[in-house]
Parts: sequence; structure tokens; C-alpha cells
Amino acid sequence: MNTIPPDPGANPPGDQLPGDAGRPGPTGPVRWTGLVTVLGRIRLLLERTLAAVCIVTFVALVAIVSWQVFTRQVLGNSAPWTQEAANYTFVILAVFAGAYVFSERGHIAVAMLVEKLPLGGQKIMGLVTELIVIFFIVFVFIIGGSRVAENAWGQDLSTLPFTVGQLYLVLPIAGVMIVFFSLVHIIGILAGAEKPVPEFDENAEAI
Repeated sequence: MNTIPPDPGANPPGDQLPGDAGRPGPTGPVRWTGLVTVLGRIRLLLERTLAAVCIVTFVALVAIVSWQVFTRQVLGNSAPWTQEAANYTFVILAVFAGAYVFSERGHIAVAMLVEKLPLGGQKIMGLVTELIVIFFIVFVFIIGGSRVAENAWGQDLSTLPFTVGQLYLVLPIAGVMIVFFSLVHIIGILAGAEKPVPEFDENAEAI
């Protein structure tokens, strides 16, 4: 039986074609594709949820402060509940907004020295940074926040129908989200789907 000799100019098995330069190889990041896709969908859902919560909380904060100013300046008697409501609404907004920024790796970072390292060194620094974030968030937000919420669960607020512990639940809730985002970033760096160093956004600087 006649056989066709191999073409000397053909690519060896496992090599990528010229048009496939940007695609993962058979033994490379392709094995992460399914996991990265699933985590990306969960991340997108959490981002949309956080964005909606931040918008609603910000609108509520503006309304509370506006009513406080109106009752003080126009009616001559500030509503007693507005001060406490504004304080805790601001805290909730700051915590959830911080978690949202973590999802985009948008917090302040000095990456000048890291960018001078080779790609392997940048990956190591990116992974170390995310691990430090996870360590801090687990012990401060999740564990510490849960203990604070538990200790203050029965402490009533003077003007609001909530307890201090119920409001402090935002700390462990936001902490779990931040840890999830950091794990997504770690997997993205290992899979090559994310750069080890967050990209600089000129539009964000203009804002």
C-alpha cells in the first residue's frame, strides 16, 4: 500500500499554525478555559449585583442627606434619624464599592518596579499580591467582621429599626466577594487570561 510522505514544510505535531499564534496550545492554557469561563460568568453576575447595590445605596445616601439639610434649614428641626442613617449608609456604600473595585483590580498600585521584571517575576508578584489580599480579607473582613457582628447583634440603634450587628454583616459579605475576586485573578494569571500587573486606565485617571 502506497503511503504519502510527510511534507517537509508542514508543522510538526502539536505546533500551532501561523494563524493560531494567539490561541492556547494543546498543553498550555487551554486546560483552564472551562474553569475561567465559569468563573468569569459568576464574576460578571457579582459585579452587576454590586453595581446595583452601590447605585441604590448612593441614591439613598443622597436622599437622606438632602432630607437632613431640608429639615434643618427649612423646617428648623433636623430629622433625628438622618444622622445615624447617613453614617451607616456611607459605610455600607464604601465597603461594597471597595469590593466592586477589587473585581476590576482598580485599587491604587505602584507597579513601576514590577513592570521591569521578566514575565515570570511579574506573575510571581501578581500571585503574591493576591494572596496577601486574601490573607488580609479573611482575617479582617470575614473572621473579624463576623465576630464584630456577633458581639453587636443585640445592640439596638436609637433611631433605626436595625441592630449594629445586622449592619456589620456587610463586612463578611463583602469579604467573601473580595476573596472570590482574588481567586479569579489568581486563576486568570496562571491561565494567561489576565496580565500579572493591572493595566493602566487613562480614562480612570481623567476621572
